Amino acid sequence: MARIISTPGSESDGFTDQMSVPKAIGNIMIRPTRNTLSENIRTQSVDLLNKHLAAVIDLQSQAKQAHWNVQGPNFIAIHNLFDTVSGEAGNYADLIAERTRGLGGIAEGTIHLAVRRSFLVPYGLDISDEQEHVCGISAALAAFGQSVREASDQSADFGDTSTADLFTEISRGIDHQLWLVESHAEPGYITPHRLSRFRS
Repeated sequence: MARIISTPGSESDGFTDQMSVPKAIGNIMIRPTRNTLSENIRTQSVDLLNKHLAAVIDLQSQAKQAHWNVQGPNFIAIHNLFDTVSGEAGNYADLIAERTRGLGGIAEGTIHLAVRRSFLVPYGLDISDEQEHVCGISAALAAFGQSVREASDQSADFGDTSTADLFTEISRGIDHQLWLVESHAEPGYITPHRLSRFRS
């Protein structure tokens, strides 16, 4: 008769069943995990990650809005660039959501939640000129990039260096996308006055 060997995570240790039951800590849902970070640290990270998941989903849709509606003499280059920005934002959303799940959290990434929680300024539906789109997407990238850098510092401060590293990785990518978008601006076009439209 073959021996049945208990493996880590099997029902024999009682842990697998527990993992399916999330626990509410404040307004954050956390599942048990063998991750050795404390529950308190994981809860703080999940909250911070979901804040940025909402914003990056918003950023992804803003870049897509610009991609669909841009017009001007440099249409093809800028149209394709905005599609790339949207795709990169989607990649960052996956990284953030998967880190959230790895910490025992629930990735809260529906459109309804993103609309309620995003800290980005809503994108104007009346924009069509390519330079105004460049200005708008630059502002959104800059705002998200700033918040991600702050999130990296916060994560490190409360003891989650891996989440801090993830935010740092994302900030480098956002800075790169910002450079590409700003490189398409006409000299002198992006001014504090024009950027004020895209600030809360």
